[in-house]
Amino acid sequence: MEMFGSVILFLVIALAVTMFKVLREYERGVIFMLGRFYKVKGPGLIIVIPILQQMVKVDLRTVVMDVPTQDVISRDNVSVQVNAVIYFRVLDPERAIIQVENFLEATSQLSQTTLRSVLGQHELDDMLAEREKLNSDIQNILDKQTAAWGIKVANVEIKHVDLN
Repeated sequence: MEMFGSVILFLVIALAVTMFKVLREYERGVIFMLGRFYKVKGPGLIIVIPILQQMVKVDLRTVVMDVPTQDVISRDNVSVQVNAVIYFRVLDPERAIIQVENFLEATSQLSQTTLRSVLGQHELDDMLAEREKLNSDIQNILDKQTAAWGIKVANVEIKHVDLN
């Protein structure tokens, strides 16, 4: 009987330890109860009831994402290689987790296709001379697309435009 009591005590202590989570100032926890969205919690000490609740951590800091080199054919049929960097952050953790499967991958893919599509509409001279305007156009398009995911695109910078 004493063995049974110590096993129960051990299970209660293990359960209590796994219930408590600490989220940093820049993190939020999207809580699901029995598979359905419950609420967003954090920062600080939060309680997640094992088995009934699951938590997905979301980082709210600005993400600096390198857009891999893209082959672009300009409007004047010049083939160039372009790469860029985008700066974005999660404003709404609930939508970032629920509305899109992987917001980092989705933002990366969207930025690559948007970069190719916007730069493909311009001539090579425009790409080199009006880089600020192109950065702004790409940022606005990305920001409109990612708003539904709870993401704010803060800045886009075209880094290199290289001729093949």
